[in-house]
Amino acid sequence: MIISSGEILDASILIVDDQQANVALLGQLLSEAGYRRVASTMDPREVCALHRKNHYDLILLDLQMPGMDGFQVMEGLKTNAVDAYLPVLVITAQPGHKLRALQSGAKDFISKPFDLIEVRTRIHNMLEVRLLYRKLEDYNKVLEQTVLERTAELRESEARYRSLTELASDWYWEQDEKMNFTKVSGPVLEMLGISVGPLLGETAEVPPAGWNEAERAVLQATIAARQPFLDFLFHRVNADGTQQQFRVSGEPMFNRSCRFIGYRGIGVEVTPGN
Repeated sequence: MIISSGEILDASILIVDDQQANVALLGQLLSEAGYRRVASTMDPREVCALHRKNHYDLILLDLQMPGMDGFQVMEGLKTNAVDAYLPVLVITAQPGHKLRALQSGAKDFISKPFDLIEVRTRIHNMLEVRLLYRKLEDYNKVLEQTVLERTAELRESEARYRSLTELASDWYWEQDEKMNFTKVSGPVLEMLGISVGPLLGETAEVPPAGWNEAERAVLQATIAARQPFLDFLFHRVNADGTQQQFRVSGEPMFNRSCRFIGYRGIGVEVTPGN
């Protein structure tokens, strides 16, 4: 991310100082540097309300003011839940106040009497960091919203897929990454020679019941190897001598990190010769 000089000069700045001469000096300095959105107040009690309304990119805050000093102003600004970043550059003539100001949340300080080159540099640098922080915050919000929308789309797509496959097939099954069955409809368990409790994954071998054992072995090996298969034909001879034929398809499932998360498949009974 890059912040242009135009973005920096268009940043909103509030000057807070109880001395008119200091307000005028800083205002003139900022104007000559090209800053276009500069406001000021000599009443520290107005700062919190002004910031809630205007969301300043930078507040130049004098620490020593009557009635309400700069430390109290910063405490008030911290109650603004909309902005976790405190965009304050303090102004002080007391060297001992610098560390306390930084510990109170200020991002930098300007010493009195003013060194104009230092003032311009510190204001420029702090605005650059502030605007980068805001741009990153906006980007994260967009990214978070995109992820939420994409997740919703994937869930909707998955729901449509399941609905369509169940409508288009005689039966359907799903297994988790440990190959336990999580959803079953139709004769898939019997076909695979597996008996399970109600979706608990408790498995045991069952009698063949007329299924083609060679085909069953091929199908079980394909699923165990996590390989996809399409229109695999599976046959069964019933006790009365009648024959059934099934067309079976299945695929492994992977998440966005390419980690195996399970298996799913569908099957339909078909007339021999179709």
